[in-house]
Amino acid sequence: MTDTSYTALTKPPAQGAPLVLALHGTGGDEHQFFALAQDLVPEGGVISPRGDVSERGAARFFRRSGEGVYDMADLRRATAKMIAYVEGWKSRFPESPVFAFGYSNGANILASVMMARPDLIDRIGLLHPLIPWAPGPSEGLDGRRILITAGRNDPICPWPLSEELIRWAEAQGAHVATSIHEGGHELRREEVLALAALFSGRAREAAA
Repeated sequence: MTDTSYTALTKPPAQGAPLVLALHGTGGDEHQFFALAQDLVPEGGVISPRGDVSERGAARFFRRSGEGVYDMADLRRATAKMIAYVEGWKSRFPESPVFAFGYSNGANILASVMMARPDLIDRIGLLHPLIPWAPGPSEGLDGRRILITAGRNDPICPWPLSEELIRWAEAQGAHVATSIHEGGHELRREEVLALAALFSGRAREAAA
């Protein structure tokens, strides 16, 4: 199977090792987290797609009209496309659990996928997500392992919205870990270490 729905860097997993979906932020591309994903899960496969929307030349996964003002119709389109993309990879490697992380815009599309299909991804890292809508309940997240990171002074992702997302995920029964710092939108080392902790463990324990 050759999937051309996204321009992407990919690497197949060792037998039974996880597939790691890596989703860049606005203005990033398929190279932004490809090496990091390999470092996080050395025997794992990597799927690192480039967003298919251009915002004045900056790649994104869905459209917006302003900071925190999302084109919700395009977000639904992008969510359905990403779900189909991940399903295609899962069908190729059915023994591999799926881990995923995204930063900023990548975290936002990942959160939307998680809410629409809570069964699709086994471990989820949301790095500086901005979810400006009120998500409904999602029973399928019960027991899922989720990391949410944030900066208390992030000018792009206001801390109160990060707190709301954390409370929402906990209310769904997810096992939620956090990495919160006093800075802004920058991705700090402690967040990467928290992501490494989320993804650590043997492949047979991945869906636990």
